[in-house]
Amino acid sequence: SLFRHEKSVNEYLSLLIKIILSKLHTVPLTKPQSNRNIPSSSSMPTTGWRLSRKVGLSANSSQFTLEGQPFHILGGSIHYFRVPRAYWRDRLLKMKACGINTLTTSVPWSLHQPNREVFNFHTQLDLEAYINLAAELGLWVILRPGPYISSELDLGGLPSWLLRDGSMRLRTTYPGFTQALNTFFDKLIPKVVPLQFKKGGPIIAVQVENEYGSFAKDESYMLFIKEALQSRGISELLLTSDNHNTLKYVSHLSTSFYHPSPKMCVILGRFCPICQPNSPTMVMDYWTGWYDVWGELHHVLPQEDMVSTVREILRRGMSVNLYMFHGGSTFGFMSGAVVDPSYKALVPSYDYDAPLSEAGEYTPKYHLLRDLLSRYNRGDSFPDMPTLHYREAYEPAIMYQHLSLWDALSFTEGPFKSLTPVNMENLPVNNGNGQSYGYTLYETIITSGGLLKSGDNVRDRALVIITCKRHKSEQSPQGQRTLSLLVENCGRVHQGRDLDKQHKGLVGDILLNNIPLRDFTIYSLDMKPSFIDRFAPWKTLPENPSFPGFFMGRLFAYGYPSDTFLKLPGWEKGVVFINGLNLGRYWSIGPQQSLYIPGPFLNSGINQVIVFEEQEGDYKVQFEDTPDLGMAVDIQ
Repeated sequence: SLFRHEKSVNEYLSLLIKIILSKLHTVPLTKPQSNRNIPSSSSMPTTGWRLSRKVGLSANSSQFTLEGQPFHILGGSIHYFRVPRAYWRDRLLKMKACGINTLTTSVPWSLHQPNREVFNFHTQLDLEAYINLAAELGLWVILRPGPYISSELDLGGLPSWLLRDGSMRLRTTYPGFTQALNTFFDKLIPKVVPLQFKKGGPIIAVQVENEYGSFAKDESYMLFIKEALQSRGISELLLTSDNHNTLKYVSHLSTSFYHPSPKMCVILGRFCPICQPNSPTMVMDYWTGWYDVWGELHHVLPQEDMVSTVREILRRGMSVNLYMFHGGSTFGFMSGAVVDPSYKALVPSYDYDAPLSEAGEYTPKYHLLRDLLSRYNRGDSFPDMPTLHYREAYEPAIMYQHLSLWDALSFTEGPFKSLTPVNMENLPVNNGNGQSYGYTLYETIITSGGLLKSGDNVRDRALVIITCKRHKSEQSPQGQRTLSLLVENCGRVHQGRDLDKQHKGLVGDILLNNIPLRDFTIYSLDMKPSFIDRFAPWKTLPENPSFPGFFMGRLFAYGYPSDTFLKLPGWEKGVVFINGLNLGRYWSIGPQQSLYIPGPFLNSGINQVIVFEEQEGDYKVQFEDTPDLGMAVDIQ
């Protein structure tokens, strides 16, 4: 009926054109030359069409230029893999409302290629959708495709199946590494090439590797990565990021960037001319806070320190990227670890004391930063701050079903027999890709007690269990006992020169009375959803359940589910799964005492809660509307 009259047709076409133009205007394209050019001191991507983009981001003068006009990068890091996809828009809108004009994100190889034959660029890992969303919201993008990204991820974001090669030399031109990398880049790079600035997209720069100066095992490696990117169609400005004292290893790149401590910006100007004469200076990673490790306190950077440093950076005319602007959560088993001065694993929260909290809440840092950038922006107004999501303290989930670790073994892939211990990565599981994360159970028969010695061959923790028999029906020969070692991979180190040595599980002999144990039965417990989903039938929770074991309860969420924080007082150490999703590890030693559950992870109605507990539990899981990241301490 709309087309019965000419007037209706005209109204319809007018409305249609308006809709199309409104969609086009969300893409961050430069303004026509007759108007004020987009690369200004505020550098906010704005709307408007230009027939071509020929120049892109340039570092050939003392300041950055975009399409030949001065451009000041005000960047912030948000990792798409640490934020539920349903919240991507919310987090990016909050960043834009703070005055940030450029999104930086890293690309985790380990998540996109979990097995040699498997690639994942869908749903939560849809990188193209994330970059397109940034463009829609008017943000430029600096992409960090690695292959090594650090980012406090297990093995710095490199896939663990690389370690199956006994001669592997990560981050070098060793053929086994470069061949695997070429395969990954053949899948990744074609997805982002059309999203570059010169092709109408938001990507203005691409970072080559990450902090290679502190690694620097192969002088030809960085050139190889550069050529690997360019040969596949990357044509925007190439950057790198490194500490100020290791820049000499990366000076062959077009521009060098700096990774300062919070108060180092006052000396940055001295380094840039040494490495790249007449080039602009940028703090590529200004740490807005810090990560936390188990057994220590929650690290915070005072808001006054952060804002005063950013103010000084801007006063000196430098560009800056805030790492992190919003940290999010390292769900599952993806957290990294440090080894200096001793091994410590990272907690799953990646709150980072950033301007936006782990749950996307505004912090005092956010408000101070927004005020600073609004004054720096010479009065141009910022978008309104999005409203916050509702948080809810749900009723506790009472555990009512149980499955012992021993009962769960029947759902594993295996078991496998071996004369000597086999490390996690070299187990014959996952179609020849080995085990990446989780636990591995090693069992053998002993006939006497004595002194057990592991040397440095347990990576990273082992729960030692000695049993006569597990079931009443079992018969054990006189004097024989089963010695079980439940070994947890707490996380591979994410930085340093020992990445090649990050094998997990038992990596060598275990001695009993100085005699190596032999004849192992090995179970892979990677705790994947496919493993958890096979649990059936569950058993009613007994009065004295056995540990280690799995416990199941229910969370009831009425109406539209809200964000909440799971807490486990009375539990010791383990892992939590919500509707089959691995939230991450918990450990009573802290500092982190709560796990963030985003509302999109929950269903309206009944939600399954499964807890794997190693030692002891309270049989009740609590939910609160505030996080508990532990007692705080200022970063030194």
